Amino acid sequence: MNIQIFGKAKCFDTKKAQRYFKERGIKFQFVEVGKFGLSKGEYNSVKSAVGGMEALIDEGSKEYEAQFIAHLARKEDIEQRLIDNPGMFKTPIVRNGKLATIGYQPDIWATWG
Repeated sequence: MNIQIFGKAKCFDTKKAQRYFKERGIKFQFVEVGKFGLSKGEYNSVKSAVGGMEALIDEGSKEYEAQFIAHLARKEDIEQRLIDNPGMFKTPIVRNGKLATIGYQPDIWATWG
């Protein structure tokens, strides 16, 4: 397994995801998504694995409100704002190659073995 956890340091579910993999002795790479974001390739891979861009957006985030996402009509504009403002991602995003989940999903991670 090649696990990457994209999350926020203060996110409770991100901490739970890290603990889940640590307890099972599974190595993972943690990426502070608010600081480093996702590369275009990582973003596209995660987006296709979780069913689209809408699943990745945290509508409760401060960045979501600040970027006026609710008022944008074109998906391309929303997607660019999401990439440019990674604080809008729901966390944790847990990725294993082409597979990915959003949020705390231990039942799904258990099938990745």
